[in-house]
Parts: sequence; C-alpha cells; structure tokens
Amino acid sequence: MSTLSKEVLREMIAEGNLKTAGDLHSYLKDMFKDALQEMLEAKLETELGYSKGDKKNKQTDNRRNGYTEKTVKTQFGEMPIEVPRDRNSEFEPIIVPKNKRDISGIEEKVIALYARGMSTRDIHDQIKDIYGIELSADMVSKITDNIIPQIKEWQNRPLESLYTFVFMDAIHYKVREDGQIKSKAAYVVLGVNVDGFKDVLGIWIGENESSKFWLGVLNDLKNRGVKDVLVFCVDGLTGIKEAILAAYPGSEIQRCIIHQLRNSFKHVSYKDIKEFAGDFKEVYKAANEEAAIENLKEVEEKWGKKYPYAIKSWQMNWDVLSPFFKYPEEIRTIMYTTNIIEGFHRQLRKVTKNKTMFPSDQALEKMLYLASQNVVKKWTQRYKNWDLILNQLIIFFEGRVEQYL
Repeated sequence: MSTLSKEVLREMIAEGNLKTAGDLHSYLKDMFKDALQEMLEAKLETELGYSKGDKKNKQTDNRRNGYTEKTVKTQFGEMPIEVPRDRNSEFEPIIVPKNKRDISGIEEKVIALYARGMSTRDIHDQIKDIYGIELSADMVSKITDNIIPQIKEWQNRPLESLYTFVFMDAIHYKVREDGQIKSKAAYVVLGVNVDGFKDVLGIWIGENESSKFWLGVLNDLKNRGVKDVLVFCVDGLTGIKEAILAAYPGSEIQRCIIHQLRNSFKHVSYKDIKEFAGDFKEVYKAANEEAAIENLKEVEEKWGKKYPYAIKSWQMNWDVLSPFFKYPEEIRTIMYTTNIIEGFHRQLRKVTKNKTMFPSDQALEKMLYLASQNVVKKWTQRYKNWDLILNQLIIFFEGRVEQYL
C-alpha cells in the first residue's frame, strides 16, 4: 500500500521533472536534506517552547544561537547540514546526535554483509557503489567489533536446566596467531530442549580437538545452568566419552552411526563398498541389539579376513554405538546420527568458504556468531511428533524429565 496518493506522486514527478531513476534519487536526496533540516528546526522549537521570531510566547531565558555546520553520512551519501544551537547548549538533537556523523544505518548493513561472509574489500565496494560512502578495511573491522559485547553476552547467557539431546562436534579453520598460521577448532554444541526446539548453546574457539577442551566446554554448560542432559550424540572423538561421564555421569552417549560407517569405508576397497555397506545396513537397521550383534557376526564371517580393522572398530566401540537400539524409532531417528550439527556446519562453511585464513580468533568468532544467528532464526519448528517423543523420554528417563516441564 502506497504511503502517498497517486495525485501527490504525480505532482512530485511533474514538479521535479523526473524522467529517470537517477532523477528520482537526486530529488529524494534533496527532499531528505530539506526534511532533515526542518526536523532539526522543529525539534529546537519544541525544546525552547516558541517558534523563530515569536518573542511574544517566549517563556525561557534560553534562545537560539546560530548553527553548526556538519557533514553527515546518510543513505543518500554524504550531505552538509546546519545543526541549530541554543545559548545554554541544552539542545540534544536525537536525529543527528552530537559527535555522530553517520546517520545512515550503514553499521547494520556492514554487519549484515559481514555475516554473509563478504570480505572487507567487497563490503567497501558495495557500500561505495550503493551509498557513495568510503569505508576502509580498518573501519569495517571496527564496525564489526561493536558486536563483541553482544557475542560475550550470548556465549555466557543462562541456559535451560534440561536438554533432551545435545550434539557436539568441531569444525576447523586456519587462524593467524603469533605470526604463524595455526589450525583451530570451533567447538559447536547444539541442544534440543524439552519443548522440542533446537538451539546453538555455544561456540568455543580452541586448539585442535581434545578431551580436555571438551570437558571445559561441558563444565561451562554446567556453570550456565544445564543440570542434566538425557542423550549426548557425538562423533568418535578421542576422550569425549570420558569428558561426558566426568561432567554428566547419568547421560546416555551415542556415537554417530554415519561417522562410524565412513570410518569403516576408509579401509574398504571401492569395488566392495556397495556390498559392504548393504551388509552393514542389516546391523544398524536391526530391530534390537541382539539382532544387531548377530548381524555383525555374519558381517565378520563374510568380511573379517579381508577387512579386519573395519569390523574391529565396530566391536571396540560397540558400547557407544549400540545405545540407540534400546529406544523406539522416533527417538532413534534423532540420536543415531549427528546430521543436525553437520547441517549446521554446512551453513557455516557457506559463509566462511572464501576465507582461507582468519587474522585472529576474534575475527573467526565474529563471523561464526553472526552466521549462527542467521541459521537459528530459521529454526522455528520443533521436532516432528515431539509430543510422542517426549512421552517416550519420560518413560525411559524416569524422574528426570517431569521436574522441568
């Protein structure tokens, strides 16, 4: 719905002799400047309580005191304006605050472009093309630094007392540190609350994955209010089981079946993979653990001599591969794979794919935070059949769920 009537628009077009989009932009720019100037005048008039030249209604000792010339950045580019002053220096124009020369909202636009993974050079070019405003790489960095307090607040925010499922994994990046390029891990934790909604609980930047760092992450979750987790779904990280049991000894630990299959396939000849994968499907698709063990024995009899390590890795990790067999299909579907966090990582990689290296941990943290917020905005639906799943969880984890409903 138009904010102006057709008659007003046509009169504006005729008076301005507008024929091109460029004519319209110039016309609106001039109109914006005039309106901005008038808003400043009207605001001072309201503050003083009388209009210019109306000495009769003056009821204050304060009065106008000329103008201060100021060039401001706007959505129409840079423009000079005259900010009215008062004798007592009490006038605080909200529309053009003191000591501020940018009223364009450019900061929000820079942050939005940065969140999409654009380089400082690309941001500079786009802002210049659209708004005619020059922004150096240093200025872009300073603008994005404004979200650092926001990141710290988010990373330390209180969490819910219970999460039904928690997914943990890390994604790796190259970061410059002390003059060297180092491989850093972004430790990501996703949680599903008792209402069936998922959220990013935090992102921690650290050295390559280690059980010690994961334990620190888990203790951080405890300090932020997470009292209990029903099921942890993880990749085959060295020491992750011990870290979880140290922080949440009553939690179920499920190793991702998809990751386990991939690790197994590394040791299988390409010509055998299709048949090998089909045989293993009978293992993880079994109705219960007993049937799965029998099927695994059959796989071992068929492939054990040719691919002993592929079979042995399943046997060695069976305690963290088999828990999902205890549960009905609805719960199994959620917990047997970390696809949810891999999908999240794909979204992060879309944003960071043009970054071969980050200049600092903080630069990486800023981009991952902004990207994660864009992803989380789309997580508006809870898990399908959640009411059924929740009732099943209440039965399987008796006494641990009801107190948080």
